[in-house]
Amino acid sequence: MSAAAAARVGRFYTSARRHPWVLGKVADWKIPLGPYTPAQIAVAVGGGFLLVKTISWWSWMGPIPLIGWGLVIWMVRRPKVRGRAPMQAALGWVLLGWQPRGGRIGGRAARDRTAHPLLGGFTIEDTTAPAPLPVAQAAPSPAVQRRPARAPRPGPATGRSSAHRRTQPVAPAVAGPVSGVQQLLARAQSGGAR
Repeated sequence: MSAAAAARVGRFYTSARRHPWVLGKVADWKIPLGPYTPAQIAVAVGGGFLLVKTISWWSWMGPIPLIGWGLVIWMVRRPKVRGRAPMQAALGWVLLGWQPRGGRIGGRAARDRTAHPLLGGFTIEDTTAPAPLPVAQAAPSPAVQRRPARAPRPGPATGRSSAHRRTQPVAPAVAGPVSGVQQLLARAQSGGAR
């Protein structure tokens, strides 16, 4: 048998028929009026315990509470809560109450991430470059164009040191290509003259 034939396997499953779990026999003894569902067994045991504990309250009514107990046991033989048996529905409600508020992911409680501020900034740059000047008109480098530092003006004698005085910033004058790449581009556009 080839590997391709082994990979082609089809399986079909019919939907299972669900038969309710019932108790009809205990050892060789058949329970009268049985079989009984788990809900009936729970009502019978719980109701019998309650009737025995409260016999002083209802004994004046005669057999009426016992008949009511039997009717309730008979009524819960096939009840459905949204299509489910009462015990399964009760278990579903308990499990729902036990779940974490956000549910589970991969078996662990799902939690939202803590909130934190999203901070950011932006810069606006001018993308239009000035037209490069020919090499003959290129201005000397910015180091040559710097202005000499001004001598501080004599001010009133207040006893303050000159370190606390404000100085006016000097803006550098940019007139032409500054970086090596810009200088090479300017030379190539002017015809390659040095």
